[in-house]
Amino acid sequence: MKNRSWLFPFLLLIGVLAYTLLTQAQLPGEGFATFGADTVRAEVLQIIEEGQIDLGGNLQTYQVARVNILEGQYEGIMMEIDYGRRQVRSDDYLLKPGDKILVSISKTPENVVNAYFADYVRTTPILWLTVIFALAIIFISQWKGVRALISMAFSLYVIIGYIIPQILTGNDPLRVSIVGSALLLGVTLYLTYGWTLKTHAAVLSMVIVLLLTGALSGLFVVFAKLNGSGDENVMFLMQLMETPINLRGLLLGGMIIGALGVLDDLVTTQASAVFELHHANPSLGFRGLYNASMRIGQDHVAATVNTLVLAYAGASLPMMLMFSLGQGDYGYLINFSFIAEEIVRTLVGSLGLIAAVPITTSIAIFLAQRAESLGAWEQVLGPVGSGEGHHH
Repeated sequence: MKNRSWLFPFLLLIGVLAYTLLTQAQLPGEGFATFGADTVRAEVLQIIEEGQIDLGGNLQTYQVARVNILEGQYEGIMMEIDYGRRQVRSDDYLLKPGDKILVSISKTPENVVNAYFADYVRTTPILWLTVIFALAIIFISQWKGVRALISMAFSLYVIIGYIIPQILTGNDPLRVSIVGSALLLGVTLYLTYGWTLKTHAAVLSMVIVLLLTGALSGLFVVFAKLNGSGDENVMFLMQLMETPINLRGLLLGGMIIGALGVLDDLVTTQASAVFELHHANPSLGFRGLYNASMRIGQDHVAATVNTLVLAYAGASLPMMLMFSLGQGDYGYLINFSFIAEEIVRTLVGSLGLIAAVPITTSIAIFLAQRAESLGAWEQVLGPVGSGEGHHH
């Protein structure tokens, strides 16, 4: 049964991959240049000029560099770029020969080609960090870490290969996000923890909480008169797209996806707590096991909600600093749509996480207390948990 407990998740993975490929949407070919579409890699060959320049009262170092274009239509051609003459930037990093950078190339109506510094090429350090991250997970969690990495790759695939194309082709973002989220978390949980009763409890709880979070999101988005236009990127997307997008649905879908990562952690931890407590003391009845499990869940929820608030506050710290600098009234600040959307997103996501604890606890207790009486059903539902399979 131990081998079969891992056979089902991989069959499920293959099935979901087949489903997403068969339902893969054809992206609309608007023909506009997306972010980064006009940038190419280049190598700095020589610093031609370096000095100081005053931009709006800010004195900074500027450079003029000769670069070699490494790819694209102008590959092998040397061009000159300026760094720091046109925009205020930090002096923390200056160009030096051998640096790999991104340059944006444009052509004027008179067929004059110009190159501009866009950013540094950061592929190598990011790849090294990714390798260290993967090795650390495998070292600590061994085969479970390998499965976790496969799950992470699958999560990115579902978001990039299914959810985003479906939304761009005009499908309802809320429906797409809920379906994609259920597929994503269902498969990743089974891949990481196996086809077990403990995972069934987590997955079933997760689906119920996703539906509850979607309902709460829909209610408060309407109640707060939010339409999803608070993010300037959304308005830019509307101008680029020929296919109309349901902005309110996009906002709701974002709220669903935003709660996924923490929800994954919460439901699996709570289900594990229930099964371990039941294993440690099988004589505990429903009420005793529920109270003991909820004491663990309460601590987890308190820490998780605080983590969410701090994460959103950290992401919006520059904006909050700018608002405080202008001596703005925070009571008025919360009324602006781009702030109100984040507040509703945080609180609705937190409500979903809070609801996940009693829901997961109840479902896990129901399954844990019946694990010994499954009989032939154990061949279908799997053992109690990964590495367990104990019977009392």
